[in-house]
Amino acid sequence: MILTPIPSEALPGTLDRFMACLPDRFSHAVFQRIRATSPERAAGTEAERHRLAALSVARAFGMAIHPKATRCRFNWDGVALYGATEAFVIHTLDRAGAERAVTLSPLEREADEAAASLLGIIWEAALGQPALASFLDQNWLEGLERSAPAHFTAVLATLRCTGALNLRLTPAASTAPKRGRGPHCLSRWPWPPPRH
Repeated sequence: MILTPIPSEALPGTLDRFMACLPDRFSHAVFQRIRATSPERAAGTEAERHRLAALSVARAFGMAIHPKATRCRFNWDGVALYGATEAFVIHTLDRAGAERAVTLSPLEREADEAAASLLGIIWEAALGQPALASFLDQNWLEGLERSAPAHFTAVLATLRCTGALNLRLTPAASTAPKRGRGPHCLSRWPWPPPRH
């Protein structure tokens, strides 16, 4: 949910202001890829194509996928990915169970969630999906005049340091649960991703 909606006529100027505050070429390059995508969610058959592409990426990493009709408590249950999820959403149906399973401190969780959010957005951009819509939905522009560009740059630096993103802007994904810890739980994705 967008905390501060941006009218469509104000969006280009807002994105320009955000870009102008980014301190380095790498941050600019990543943001340009995000910005080049649609600010609107896909619907209908296009949304289904996006969902299937996301599941294809998961399969390419060796992740099992629950059948679409399977009712799942979590997006990832440690065995397989919830097959009916939208391409852009990681969600939990069993919030109480998820809270009981938490292993990170509140600050570590916030950092982990920010990294997962931005990595997912970068994956969307890499797949030609509406990454800008997710960037807006997940409030990456909130605090534009104060902290948003610095937060984006810091999370991006974390992704690079952990190997989740390299200088070629190639995203990677974790396929081995590490209880929220361990910088070496990432596997590399061949680039560019296969198109199906």
